[in-house]
Amino acid sequence: MNTTDTTPPSALVHLTTAGVSLLLDATDARLPAVVYWGSALGSLTSEDARALSDALVEPASGNVVDQPVRLALLPELHAGWEGKPGVAGHRDGTDWSPKFAVTSIEFTTEPHREGILSEAGAAAVTFRAGDGHAGLSLTIEVELLVSGLLRARAELTNTAAGTYTVTDLNVALPVPSRASEILDFAGRWSRERTPQRRQLVVGIHEREGRKGRTGPDAATILSVGTPGFGFQHGEVWGVHVAFSGNHRHYAERLSTGFQVVGGGELLLPGEIRLQPDESYRGPWLYGAYGSGLDDQAHRFHRYLRSRAEHPASERRVTLNVWEAVYFDHDCARLIDLADRAAAMGVERYVLDDGWFSGRRDDTRGLGDWSVDTDVWPTGLAPIVDQVRGLGMEFGLWFEPEMINEDSDLARAHPEWIMQTGGRLPVESRHQQVLNLGIPAAYDHIVERMSSILSEYDITYIKWDHNRDLIDAGTYPSGAPGVHEQTLAAYRLMDDLKRRHPGLEIESCASGGSRVDLGVIERTDRVWVSDCLDSVDRQQMNRWTMQLLPAEMLGSHIGSGVNHTTGRRHELSFRAATALFGHFGIEWDLTQATQQESLDLAAWIELYKKHRSLLHTGDLMRADQTDPTLQVYGAVSPDKREALIFLAYLGRSDVAPRRVFTVPGLAPDKRYRVAPVLVGTPDDGHTDPLWYGDGSGVVLTGRVLAAAGLQAPGSFPERIVMLRVTEEC
Repeated sequence: MNTTDTTPPSALVHLTTAGVSLLLDATDARLPAVVYWGSALGSLTSEDARALSDALVEPASGNVVDQPVRLALLPELHAGWEGKPGVAGHRDGTDWSPKFAVTSIEFTTEPHREGILSEAGAAAVTFRAGDGHAGLSLTIEVELLVSGLLRARAELTNTAAGTYTVTDLNVALPVPSRASEILDFAGRWSRERTPQRRQLVVGIHEREGRKGRTGPDAATILSVGTPGFGFQHGEVWGVHVAFSGNHRHYAERLSTGFQVVGGGELLLPGEIRLQPDESYRGPWLYGAYGSGLDDQAHRFHRYLRSRAEHPASERRVTLNVWEAVYFDHDCARLIDLADRAAAMGVERYVLDDGWFSGRRDDTRGLGDWSVDTDVWPTGLAPIVDQVRGLGMEFGLWFEPEMINEDSDLARAHPEWIMQTGGRLPVESRHQQVLNLGIPAAYDHIVERMSSILSEYDITYIKWDHNRDLIDAGTYPSGAPGVHEQTLAAYRLMDDLKRRHPGLEIESCASGGSRVDLGVIERTDRVWVSDCLDSVDRQQMNRWTMQLLPAEMLGSHIGSGVNHTTGRRHELSFRAATALFGHFGIEWDLTQATQQESLDLAAWIELYKKHRSLLHTGDLMRADQTDPTLQVYGAVSPDKREALIFLAYLGRSDVAPRRVFTVPGLAPDKRYRVAPVLVGTPDDGHTDPLWYGDGSGVVLTGRVLAAAGLQAPGSFPERIVMLRVTEEC
């Protein structure tokens, strides 16, 4: 962090932007405490800030410490905090309850100062502190981003003799007592990000991820809000731990009335043992306040879109051949798929698992990153050259962090397999974990991958990660290695992008098991799920967008009969579901009828026409009382247009009257709402009166948000699309 301003080590700090305020109290050289985090307070005077800080001090209650408990960003036991501490560790059983004193406060932009108050807009502040008795120093970084998103992280340094073992480093953010309902996510393979709600009661709601990857059941964002909060209403405060290894999110309510949300990395025993002058820095904890879940999601999306590394080019229509051929890599067949894809307008072709040495099924070959000459006698040149000659980009599948026991690499270096207790972990999907924390193993993999990327014109990697890290130790000691493995995976991605400018990486992990802002710092999209069933994808895409914008969600059209669920869906439902995302195809195109091929080309053309709106617009999800109808879409930042989807997922208990609203438009502008028709018309569809001849209806944004429109009648598992355009 490049600091440009230093504040004396006793201050109130007010950061405010994008409708959000964060007021911190770091007076009397104490660690910063959040006085207030929520909707914008406006500009404050020093007197205002001091009065608010004093007004929100908890009164003493019976049978607790004799002074008000002070909740710092890293909660401290010495202050009387009885919940989860911010720093947990010890020096051979001592120095386990540190008491830090702030020594400096640094800003990245010069604040406005008045008395004890320092006030700024979007800015970063660094608090440096130490405890000489415990032999520890602490750095806390706090930043309010332009989008109104908050993030904070801490770094602990051992400044004394001997080893200091860190067991926890958690950042916690207080939330008001009116926030009494929790929303986070669960899930499993092929059914990721299933929402779940419960009341916040006394105790701790803790979500631990011990998979060595984010996991299909990850909390993703743990939010608490006012009862019944929805997409468009209610206050909501949420946190996300930006780390792809073991992690925790939690919401805690004490009997004294304190409430916090927080999290950090979940450290295995002995993973962080600091020698003198060594440091451990935890991951960013992101905090998102919003008026409704859409407002919260917008803060994440606007931040991600503002980054220099965010994908800037139009998101290319992608064909992935996995569900078309699996391990049957026949060059002529794959070239035929490329020819068909290019004719339809596909812009990127991805060759999936099965191209490398010995890889005829999933039991062998992982780790042997050389082209299988039995299948590809002259290498990958024939397929790469054909794809590039058709004007498409070429992508390739890797799983760099994994290894089969039946592989040349495992036979040559069995010590590179993660293991503990003098035994190999139980296999999962016939594979083990390759320990990238071992320098020689890391060097081998980066060189093999870089060699392939240099030999062929490859601009895209589908990066898979198909098993959890169980018994993940480093040979021969067996010491836990998940922390180092996670950082090594990050380093590998960074190295490959540095060596191969313009390379894009997709984060895939048995589908959507590595979806977090840690991996997104290095990748360009995620594979939401291995399941392409459009009913299931309606839920999974909908809730993955709570964190990531549509352009970062791999969203493909599968075959007519889904490979995961066996359900059969019309092409129009599959295509419309995939449209709101990074659109692609995962289908054996040789099985498409002539009419399906024509329709598919029309859907690709529609995506290209609207992808700018879909990938820059604000997410809109209408609150519906009828769960069988989902209304969502993208509204352009200037509020001049929108593309709206009405997804019919079941049969309503009351028929046929289903009125939907369209929030998010400019209240006083007049808009035309008209149907979008593409490909073969759906059967089972009845038009309401306002449809007319297809020209639609003109109403104000205020009317559309409040009164709405009668939804067309439709069979289940269909989608109606509407174009909303400003009338000049």
